[in-house]
This record gives sequence, C-alpha cells and structure tokens, in this order.
Amino acid sequence: MQEYRKIIHVDMDAFYASVEQRDNPSLKGKPVIVGGEPDSRGVVAACSYEARKSGIHSAMSSARAYRLCPQAVFLPPRFDVYHAVSQEIMEIFCTYTDCVEPLSLDEAFLDVTVNKKGIALATRIAQDIRAQIRQKTLLTASAGVSYNKFLAKAASDFDKPDGITVVTPERALSFIANLPIRKFYGVGKVTEARMYSLGIKTGADLMTTPREDLIRGFGKTGEFFYHIARGYDPRPVVAERERKSIGKEVTLSEDTDDVDLITGIIADLSRRVSRIMKQESLTARTVTLKMKYHDFQSITRSITRRSPVHDPDTIIREALLLLKDTEAGAKKVRLLGVSLSHFPDNDRPAGKYIQLLLPFD
Repeated sequence: MQEYRKIIHVDMDAFYASVEQRDNPSLKGKPVIVGGEPDSRGVVAACSYEARKSGIHSAMSSARAYRLCPQAVFLPPRFDVYHAVSQEIMEIFCTYTDCVEPLSLDEAFLDVTVNKKGIALATRIAQDIRAQIRQKTLLTASAGVSYNKFLAKAASDFDKPDGITVVTPERALSFIANLPIRKFYGVGKVTEARMYSLGIKTGADLMTTPREDLIRGFGKTGEFFYHIARGYDPRPVVAERERKSIGKEVTLSEDTDDVDLITGIIADLSRRVSRIMKQESLTARTVTLKMKYHDFQSITRSITRRSPVHDPDTIIREALLLLKDTEAGAKKVRLLGVSLSHFPDNDRPAGKYIQLLLPFD
C-alpha cells in the first residue's frame, strides 16, 4: 500500500487588510486598500475582499485603484504589526510540527505526516490550526489539505475566505481535471494565454496534452506541468533555513512598459525589504534588481556596496540606478523583484555587535 505525505497549506484571508479591519472595526465591510496614496506613484500592497469586487488587486497602481473604487479607504502599510501577527501564527504552526515552510508573512506549508501531537488526521490538524488562529488573532485563514504541495496550495484557494478543502489521493484527478488552468502553479496571465493558444483551458485539457508538446511549448516547466496534471509533485516541505538573501517580488497582472508604475513598484518592494531587514536586525552589501520581460526573459542587475545598507531610501536609490541598466520601458515587464544579500552580520562572532554606518551632516 502506497504511503502518502500529509501536507497542509495555510493562507491567511486578505491578511494586511484584515489586520487593519480588525484593529479598526469601523473599517469592517468597507473596501480597504493597503499601499500607496492615490495621488502618489505607490501601488496596492493588499486589499480587502470588498475592494476586490471592484477589480482591485495587489501590484495595481494606487491611482488606478482609486479610479476603480473612489470610496475605498487607503491606508499605509504597518509591516511591524503584520510581522508580529505573523509570528503569532507561525508559533501556532510549530506546536504541531517543526516542518514548516513559510512562503510569506501570511502563508506556509506544513508537513504533518509525523506531528508533535500524534494526530492521525491532517484534516483535524488543519481545523484545529484555523480555530486557534481565529481565537488568538481574531483573523480567518483558509487551508488546503492533500498529499503534496501543489494540491494543498490549490485546495487552500478553492474555498476562500475562511474555508477548508481536502483533496484525497482518490479525489486528486477529478479535482485537477476541473481546475481552471490559471489555478495551476506557475501559470500567470502570459502563460495562461499560451496555454489557451494550445487549447488548454482546464486541468482535463492539460492531462490530455502530450508531454512532448508541453516541453516544446514551455521548456523544463512543461515537464513540471505534465507531472502535476497527474497529481505528482515530489517537492518536500523545507523548514526555514538561515537566509542567504532577503527579497520581495511581484508578478504583474498585466505586462507594462509604464516606467512610472515600474518605479513605484520597485520603491514599494524596496520599502518592504527594508522593513524585514530592520525587523531581523540585518544589513547587507549587495542590492539586486530582478526583472522578467513579457517574453519570459529573466535578468538580474546587482551592485555591491562598500558599506552595508538596510534603510529604504538607499535601497530605492540603488535599485533605481540598476533599473537604468535594463530595457524596462522599451520592453514590457511582467515581474519585478528587489533583494538584499551578502550579510556582514552573519560573519561576526556570537555576542559581538556590528557598528552601523550612520550619516552625519
């Protein structure tokens, strides 16, 4: 008899916006947008479900979000608060298993095949976790339970918000067959269009597409699509390890050559990375800008400084200098990322302190 892993994917519901609605009850039921001001170059970091009904989504320019929903409440991000709430949630996960793979502040994979409480049913663990999150944080989470990461993540998105979906091995193929192709891991707007051009609109279509056609159309990723269409995903849940880099990236819902929008997104990503660096008391010497063009060509541009950095203004300045060495504007962009690496903090002996370089007038 085949042994299956027990994987849970937990995804908080509209996390940043839900924290804001929790902390300010007058915002409940209203469209809430966390991000830049409507009259700035800022972008939407997150939004409530009420705002999503107007077509608003993350990485959209705040100006466009305002045009779609002028009655929305715009709030600046409070990353210190979100990080603190995330820590509470991660502590709940770790009472069940140490095999926790955080994907961001608001979602994680858990492998509960062997768990600290000896609970046989992964579904019961997922129910207990969701109940504890609600009790401790007053927030809701959706969960997917299955035997691999692809299915668990797809399941967690199936019944949002505040839902739980279980995909057993017996149900896997029928679940996959009915998934819209956009719900597959690795399929964004451009890949979806390419899939449609091949007549692939659902998991059922993907199942009947020959492996050779997928590899010819999507390279190595085509092999991955072939396997997950059959419910096969051997990727393990990898517990958090010491970071070699810290970064944030976003895939845009629409490819863009708008340099002002690109600049605003890079600034927003830089601020988010800076916030994490500050929370983890880290500095870094290398700033990297990642970009993927509309034709799927990926590039990175990096600069290594003599002095370490963690403040947002310097990160933004370096990232925008790197932007000048790209084809953004001449070519449309579909993904942007900013990361920091080469942490001098990691090299110091335990118990020692690092002297931060401070600006003097």
